[in-house]
Amino acid sequence: MAYVITQRCCNDASCVTECPVDCIRPTPDQPEFATAEMLYIDPDTCIDCGACVDACPVDAIFSEDDLLASLARYREINAAYFQRHPLESNFDPLATPTRPPKELGTLRVAIVGAGPAACYAADELLRRSDVEVEMFDRLPTPWGLVRAGVAPDHAGTKGVANMFESAFRRDTLQYYLNVEVGEHIDHQELLDHHHAVIYAVGASSDRKLGVPGEDLPGSHSATEFVAWYNGHPDFADREFDLSGERAVIVGNGNVALDVARVLTVDPDELAKTDIADHALDALRRSNIREVVILGRRGPLQAAYSTPEFLALAHLKGVDVVVDPADLELDPHSRALLDDPNIEPSLRLKYQLAEEYSTVQHDPSHKRIAFRYLATPTAVHGDDQVTSIEFAHNELTEENGQLVATATDHTESLGTGLVLRSIGYRGVPVAGLPFDERRGIVPSEHGRVIDATEPVPGVYVSGWIKRGPRGVIGSNRVDAEETVEAVIADFIAGKLTAPTGDRAALQALLAERQPELVDRKGWKTIDQAEKSAGKAAGRPRVKFTTRADLLKAAKG
Repeated sequence: MAYVITQRCCNDASCVTECPVDCIRPTPDQPEFATAEMLYIDPDTCIDCGACVDACPVDAIFSEDDLLASLARYREINAAYFQRHPLESNFDPLATPTRPPKELGTLRVAIVGAGPAACYAADELLRRSDVEVEMFDRLPTPWGLVRAGVAPDHAGTKGVANMFESAFRRDTLQYYLNVEVGEHIDHQELLDHHHAVIYAVGASSDRKLGVPGEDLPGSHSATEFVAWYNGHPDFADREFDLSGERAVIVGNGNVALDVARVLTVDPDELAKTDIADHALDALRRSNIREVVILGRRGPLQAAYSTPEFLALAHLKGVDVVVDPADLELDPHSRALLDDPNIEPSLRLKYQLAEEYSTVQHDPSHKRIAFRYLATPTAVHGDDQVTSIEFAHNELTEENGQLVATATDHTESLGTGLVLRSIGYRGVPVAGLPFDERRGIVPSEHGRVIDATEPVPGVYVSGWIKRGPRGVIGSNRVDAEETVEAVIADFIAGKLTAPTGDRAALQALLAERQPELVDRKGWKTIDQAEKSAGKAAGRPRVKFTTRADLLKAAKG
């Protein structure tokens, strides 16, 4: 018997170092780790010890004998990876993390942000050093996209927050929630009170389509919609027109699939999750029967991950629709598919599309329809979206890259709701350099770079560092690199000692922001939400306005 990694995998890689026989791949030091959709266990080497199960923060690892029907295929998915990448067991543990000598004293670090990137950085600091960490977030709650971005029906993925809660129990980490850097405290004041500041602020904006009619009522970013159904207080009052029978999502990454599921699954199923009550009420009244997902390239190049695509097959009362004509491949894609060395997950992605294209559809079911090789050219309507127009694309190879080029063949779909899901984008941080083209703060190994020189004491981690790619666990390796740079600079004497201590910071912020939420306040919110959830048979019932969150924080 072997253990099997399944859909929930967050690429955290906690399991890799715990495995006594080194049978989990790819490892963080391998090039393919950066683009891996998930990790895999070699069934021929696994000794069924269960160490990886205990280490997994999102409960993604199961004994092959315990796999549910919806996860059974992962047995062959894990095995297929090692047919392509035979396991060579020359186990070399990761290098011992650098630890500052005790005589250097306490390292004080401010972390701006409280999402996964921030939390992994804090966790890494707490493991390595005599440290005091202050974590700042403008919301009254921590966890960032774990709370406000992960789909409510992916409860297992949210489990990573439990790992952070456990790691942050000590007073060495202090929460300063409902505190906005730039309003209640500025960049220089953070440096005055800390040796170093790590910005882990994510990518809070989104990319635009750049087509006529994009700003019509009924056309929104998927970012807004996700924040709305997850109860983000900045988006709780948004309204989305669910009166029509069709919604169109532009972009086919995992966020697009999340939105499509939320729009089509039975609201009674969502009622068992932590979805915001206002969203659940709206979805119960929804008339949407079909969600069309437009992707500008072909099925082999689709942005969604294979595990998320596979999971759609197990939605109750929802059919997945793929037009067989969309599976005709250009010569480059055909050659890739016919290559015996193709990555198993990529081959499976196409095989799944083929399987969906042959399914007999139940007229009583809702539908998630995938359209490939489609680029929006306009959103139509007078005072409200009524349709979206798109061009059919063809794929051509230019300088070794596969490029989607619009043809003269256009099509229109009637819809009252268009959601663009074509990527997140970072926004400038006051006082820091910014790369407008890439939407990131420029850095080298986590050190912020202005022109060609590092900015003393200032670092980045997560999406604001590398751009909006990767999953939750991808931030762990990213944070390790940044923290390594912080500690190396501390040891080398490159960090200026703070002029204000923890008590001075607390006094300053108590004066500037009387409604700041500390550890006790967050715990009070957390317990109140969980108590309300227990009474309703749900993980939690979220407070979705800032006023209610602050009221709850005061007990």
